[in-house]
Amino acid sequence: MNIHEHQAKELLARYGVAVPRGGAAFSVDEAFKVANELGGPVWVVKAQIHAGGRGKGGGVKVVKSIDEVRSTAGQMLGMTLITHQTGPQGKEVKRLYVEEGCDIARELYLSMLIDRGTNQVTVMASTEGGMDIEEVAANTPEKIIKVAINPAIGMQAFHARQLAFGLKLKGKQVSSAVKLLLGIYDAFVGLDASLIEINPLMVTTAGEVVALDAKMNFDDNALFRHEDVSKLRDESEEDPTERKAAEYDLNYIRLDGTIGCMVNGAGLAMATMDIIKLYGAEPANFLDVGGGATKEQVTNAFKLILSDSKVEGILVNIFGGIMRCDVIAEGVVAAAKEVSLDVPLVVRLEGTNVEQGKEILAQSGLDIVSADDLADAAQKVAVAVKH
Repeated sequence: MNIHEHQAKELLARYGVAVPRGGAAFSVDEAFKVANELGGPVWVVKAQIHAGGRGKGGGVKVVKSIDEVRSTAGQMLGMTLITHQTGPQGKEVKRLYVEEGCDIARELYLSMLIDRGTNQVTVMASTEGGMDIEEVAANTPEKIIKVAINPAIGMQAFHARQLAFGLKLKGKQVSSAVKLLLGIYDAFVGLDASLIEINPLMVTTAGEVVALDAKMNFDDNALFRHEDVSKLRDESEEDPTERKAAEYDLNYIRLDGTIGCMVNGAGLAMATMDIIKLYGAEPANFLDVGGGATKEQVTNAFKLILSDSKVEGILVNIFGGIMRCDVIAEGVVAAAKEVSLDVPLVVRLEGTNVEQGKEILAQSGLDIVSADDLADAAQKVAVAVKH
């Protein structure tokens, strides 16, 4: 789950992380009121959407009068903000964050995430703040500092000092950075976050280290422990199909291709997407129906795939372990009949009750192409969408 910048800063502030003063606004009048309460002479008006690159897209403006706060808020609210992360369709701006202006001496980069390779929280930092970290990694990887934190001891002051010195901080800046880093780590662990990114991390002219921006993602599986965090969800920022999939307990992510995929198991789903690309096509989605899906879940999964207008063909790839192939087949047939399937459908079944599953498909009266193995299935669906 993602949240907005102003929400992330409110959470971080609870853990003693230094953030600029500011307030959320859902209307021009609210933005004007927040600016008045903050006092001037400089304010920053920020569009709140779940995407990076807002500044380049015109979603972050520095203003120097109350009247300018009002006019800027009026321009931003309701606008469609397009960034490199939103895609060409952009996102509508429905809320703003009005923040006090700051005296910036330096801009740095900081993030915490879980490194699946080491099973540890890893801190990444760089002197190249304000830039896309992917660009820094590609062009100047030596400017990225990484520190892994052993979960048995957590982040210690020496870890924070190592990072501070790596960022070329000095004197008062070091102690300020240590406090901020320890607070961010406590927030990361305490809130079951999967990512905290501060870009830019600001060093003020007074020597304070402050989170000038904040992005936080959370582990959905741990949200039952954090009712307050769950309430921060903004469903209007989420893909409606992905949101519907979550209601059905399905793991679905929309992609840009034309081949709809329904697979059981995340690893098999990724392998399926890879082999589709190998045969010259592109997957339209990642969809894992899980190991114990019901006929109803399979039917709903099928409908989700077909709700994407870009889908020109469907590949169902099931290895029946816990999942039974006959259940999948019944769901596929039911869904295909209900939605009046009009795109090629290739099905590869293997495992528990595979013969019963194949028989159900064969007797369905539907135009279903059966495949012997994954390579055969991917090749058949790729060929089908090209005709």
